[in-house]
Formats: sequence, C-alpha cells, structure tokens
Amino acid sequence: MILASLYIAITKSMGLGVFTSEDIDEGTIIEESPVIVMSNVERKLLDQTLLHDYIFEWGEKKNQCCMALGYISVYNHSYKSNCEYEMDFKKKLISIKVIYFIKAGEELFINYNGDWNDNKPVWFDAK
Repeated sequence: MILASLYIAITKSMGLGVFTSEDIDEGTIIEESPVIVMSNVERKLLDQTLLHDYIFEWGEKKNQCCMALGYISVYNHSYKSNCEYEMDFKKKLISIKVIYFIKAGEELFINYNGDWNDNKPVWFDAK
C-alpha cells in the first residue's frame, strides 16, 4: 500500500526523493511495502555495489539485510525527519508513518538510524 498522494521527484541536492501532493496528518501510515530478505553473505556482496545505499539491516540481530519494494528505498535521510519507519520481521514488511503534519509539496524524510530523532552520524556522514 502506497498513499495515492505520494510521488517520486528529483530533489535540489539529494537525487530522487519522495514527496506528497496533498497534506498528510500526523500518525498516518503512508506506505506498507514488502521486503526481500537476504543473508549476511549476500549483504557483503551487496555492500560492494551501488545497492549498498538502498538496503536496510534486517532481523532482530541485524545479521541480515533487505531490499524494500515500493518507494521505501527512495526516501531521503534527515536527522530531523518527518516520518519514521517500522520493520515487521514476521510479515517481512516495512511501514512508513508520518510523525507530524506535512504540507502538500513537501519532501518526506526518514532517519536512516531507525529512530526519527537519532543524531548518530549515518555511514555517509561518518566518513
């Protein structure tokens, strides 16, 4: 499920991003997408490719990875994100929920650390 008002467009500085054509209220689930789960061995191979920037750590022990379908892998990162993601390991789903009101035309962001307000540097800022 992807909210009908979501669309992908080019951003000013981050390549592609996810935007909304309509206002979205706080607490709205805007996407639920299945994932393809891969082993730690497969992750080591993916880490050598461009896909490294689009996969998520997966599993309770984070010893797997996944490629999310839908728009999930296109959401850009912000330490002050307006959305958060939740992983359902049993159902093999990632969902995106709005954490505060978003106006039409705004870009939707997630925090790649998992928690929407986690300021720990992510891999591309830690270099």
